[in-house]
Amino acid sequence: MFNGSILIGASERSGGEPFYAVHPATGAKGDVAFSNASPADVADAAALADAAFESFSTLSPDARASFLEAVADQIVAIGDLLIETAMAESGLPRPRLEGERGRTVGQLRLFASYVRQGDWLDATIDKALPDRAPLPRSDLRRVNQSLGPVAVFGASNFPLAFSVAGGDTASAFAAGSPVVVKGHPAHPGTGELVARAIAAAVKASGLHEGVFSYLPGTTNDLGGALVSDARIKAVGFTGSRGGGIALMKIAAGREEPIPVYSEMSSINPVVLLPAALAARAEAMGAAFVGSLTMGSGQFCTNPGLVIALDGPDLDTFVASAAAAMSGAAPQVMLTPGIHAAYEKGVAAIAGAEGVTTVARGTEPEGVNRGQAAFFSTDSANFFANPQLADEVFGSSSVLIRCSSIEEVVKTIADLEGQLTATLQMADGDEADAAALLPTLARKVGRILTNGWPTGVEVTHAMVHGGPFPSTSDGRTTSVGTLAMMRFLRPVCYQDVPDALLPPALQAANPWGLTRRMEGKLEASA
Repeated sequence: MFNGSILIGASERSGGEPFYAVHPATGAKGDVAFSNASPADVADAAALADAAFESFSTLSPDARASFLEAVADQIVAIGDLLIETAMAESGLPRPRLEGERGRTVGQLRLFASYVRQGDWLDATIDKALPDRAPLPRSDLRRVNQSLGPVAVFGASNFPLAFSVAGGDTASAFAAGSPVVVKGHPAHPGTGELVARAIAAAVKASGLHEGVFSYLPGTTNDLGGALVSDARIKAVGFTGSRGGGIALMKIAAGREEPIPVYSEMSSINPVVLLPAALAARAEAMGAAFVGSLTMGSGQFCTNPGLVIALDGPDLDTFVASAAAAMSGAAPQVMLTPGIHAAYEKGVAAIAGAEGVTTVARGTEPEGVNRGQAAFFSTDSANFFANPQLADEVFGSSSVLIRCSSIEEVVKTIADLEGQLTATLQMADGDEADAAALLPTLARKVGRILTNGWPTGVEVTHAMVHGGPFPSTSDGRTTSVGTLAMMRFLRPVCYQDVPDALLPPALQAANPWGLTRRMEGKLEASA
């Protein structure tokens, strides 16, 4: 169960002005009073994390992988209470949350299998050349190691997969970083249940209690104190552009600046190419609305922008999309605040000059329901009204009608950085696609063809990131095994005696790693 506690390592405490969960489907306040963590709690959690760092960061790959698997097992063991609590606090339906739980434990187990392989250590050895002329070469050995303790901010739209034990926490643990989580106030019961599961896994694995702490709270000051603490060495954040940039400024202003990996804002353009429109405009219209309205549009990869050449085939697409949207029932949004922001954003687009409202979903029945919205304009007006390029978090999208493929390319080129871009194409669209791809590759982290951007697979090859402002660092991803590289740094050991080297670099290769010797990969004997 949960009782509203702050979890500092293995200890529990309460304090601060209490806050309550709000059930978005009804607007009712929950029964449990949750504690607001204080700067003193932050300091204690960070101190414990720092104390845990050396032992946790030097665990063998197998021991660290076993811990990740233990976290997954403990989350599964919570049972139906976790799903019921998340349903009440988020308004999300049971199938969605059961799937999200599966993704959460699945990514923990994926990281475990990857950690065991040891490739992420990038163990690299260039042996000494004492007889080299005119100067000998030292023995040089390099390996990746953890940056240090990591602060993770839970996300509102994924109470499991991007929250307390979500991708940021899983990848930080995989990299050997103790984690301090700032829980999201929208789902505090869900967060505490998962936090207790992680704490149980820490204890069962015999690890230092400082490997994990959980700080619930509602204030910006709490997050600021966490990012400001000198013992925190990196930050993982998923949320608004304003929130991410605020944390980046705090981190940059420290005596020792640290990286903040923020996933923030994206409208994920979808380009409908001519042959695809001619072949399947009607089907694409319905599929587009399905993607747009999924989960009330509360995905960072929601298709918030559609770009296409004007003409009869585009009119067919629009008519199909309008028909599908007119029957789309509004769904519960995650919080009253998110619903209010959505309504404000949609009103701003609807009232902008040169914008036509194509269709709206059915009228809402009940509180905090997001009524879907689809708008249309041309490229000149789109860029004359910068607000049309702002992310509206929910089921809202803008169609841009263009007169030529060159205008489509220019429209893409003038956009901010995005998480995804999608090409809907068919035979005959290859030349146009080839003209677009170089520009798309400069603007986004993931390019799709003939699909829809909602839905992010957790795999080795996935990139869930992109140029600013979709993320704060377009070289990284927050999904997939590559995410752990955010929390690692290379260390070189020069002429260090073998007995003092990390196991990954010792001559006997006790962890059985594949290592790079003189630039060539060599498997363990």
